[in-house]
Amino acid sequence: MPATDFDTERTYGEDRFTTRSVFRSDRTKVVLGYFEPGQFIPVHAPGSDVVISVRSGTGVVREGETDHVVGPDDVVVVEADVERGVRADEDGRLEALLVTSPPPTNAEHDPVREGLQREVFDP
Repeated sequence: MPATDFDTERTYGEDRFTTRSVFRSDRTKVVLGYFEPGQFIPVHAPGSDVVISVRSGTGVVREGETDHVVGPDDVVVVEADVERGVRADEDGRLEALLVTSPPPTNAEHDPVREGLQREVFDP
C-alpha cells in the first residue's frame, strides 16, 4: 500500500489547481488536490462516485444543485453521474483528498479541461 502525506506531495500551480496521484487501480483513483485561492475543478458529471475530504482551507464543493461550504475535516460524497466541482475561497489555499471509484475516463474529464481553458467553474 502506498504511503505519503500532504506535506511531501504539496505542489501548487500558478494558473490552475494541481493534483498528486497517490494510488490508481481499475477500481479506485486517489489524488491529493492543491488549490491556490480561487482555483477550481470545473463542474462536470463523470460516471464515478467521489469522496472529497478537506484537509485545510475553505471553499465550495458542488453536489448537483447544492453548494456545500467546506473547511478542514469536512467530507462530501457525490454519486456517479451527478454534477460536481471544487473551488477554493478567494482568501486562501485549499487542500483535499479526492477518491474516485471507478476512475473517470479521459473523455469524462473533457469538461474539466474545457472549463479550465475557458476559466469557468460552472460551464
